[in-house]
Amino acid sequence: MNSGSEGLPATNGWGRRGFIGAVAATAAAAAISAPAPASASALYPERPPRRARQLFLGTYTSQQGGGTGLGLATYDEATGHITDTGTLTGVPDPSYLCLHPSGKTLYAVNEREQGGVTAIALSPAGPEVLGARGTGGAGPCHLSVHPTGRWLLSANYLSGNVAVHPIQASGALGELSDLVTHSSPPPGPGQDGPHAHHIMTSPDGGHVLAVDLGNDTVYSYRLDTKKGKLTQASYATLRPGAGPRHLTFHPSGRFAYLANELDNTVVVCGYDPASGRLSPGAPQSTGTGEGASYPAQLAVTSEGTFAFLANRGHNSLTRYAIEAGGARLRLLDTVPVGGDFPRHIAFSPSQRLLFAANQKSNSVSVFEVGSDGRLRLAGTPFAAPLAVCALPL
Repeated sequence: MNSGSEGLPATNGWGRRGFIGAVAATAAAAAISAPAPASASALYPERPPRRARQLFLGTYTSQQGGGTGLGLATYDEATGHITDTGTLTGVPDPSYLCLHPSGKTLYAVNEREQGGVTAIALSPAGPEVLGARGTGGAGPCHLSVHPTGRWLLSANYLSGNVAVHPIQASGALGELSDLVTHSSPPPGPGQDGPHAHHIMTSPDGGHVLAVDLGNDTVYSYRLDTKKGKLTQASYATLRPGAGPRHLTFHPSGRFAYLANELDNTVVVCGYDPASGRLSPGAPQSTGTGEGASYPAQLAVTSEGTFAFLANRGHNSLTRYAIEAGGARLRLLDTVPVGGDFPRHIAFSPSQRLLFAANQKSNSVSVFEVGSDGRLRLAGTPFAAPLAVCALPL
């Protein structure tokens, strides 16, 4: 989630995570191909009835210009219009968010030197902080809930390790049950050590996969669902200096897609459920041309026909057609994101809308998603301080 980029010397307390890409040429935006005309109703599905749905916004509370807690809002599923509903305080630096499978609890990383994760109960009366636990590491930037609903997984970027916490019946978190540091293979070019950036469970539930930007590696673990312990099963390495950042699976569960932050590529990977091993293919273009683009994350439609990539330096979203049952990405086009430094993208549950959190323009853009995957900006972007994560429910 989720960070800016990683590995440059610290600058005014932000470090590489928050500021890399600030010098990316803004002229590159002029080269982005414009979206196709949105006049044909066939391009966009019939709008659903108006309905206010919840939207949670991650930010940095310890940085100048940041928020004061977890941003609260609603959005209209028909128009994409966002309405501010306040802030939940007591959640420091909530830079990435995820929802429990029950829908009753929200979790946020606390991206600080002494990292933490916070549990937040969701109820008709409003969100309520249940408490926080330390992650045993520094700079957590991503987290996810295991499909059993019993374990919270988090990735500590600065310390290069991954953590496991038990989830209690109330949704609150127990004490840390495991902490695993990525000690090998050695760091990639220009890296000072491992930098865990993403952690998730495979679609079949058999393995936990952790993406490490510093080691150019994706680790596969088995999780003991009784004890909350991780055991490494295999790992896959990318080419040196790729800087893998974020992993997204195809709905079939047999292929996954990696966004590589440092070499400005995406990679299609085969996935073997038996061993948990990824088999990375050849690096592919992001469609952003020369220069630093710092790809952040891929989002894949539920039917597995389109993938979208957020490009922070290029301030664009790349659209890919997914072909050959998930084995191939075909680049279609890029569209301007309507903001600066799109750090995170997420579909609404209906997938009629795609949200983009634009860190440097302090805004959230909302796009209507056509039946052919075309994106159309839905109104003026919503103002949100240091928007680094947008989670629509």
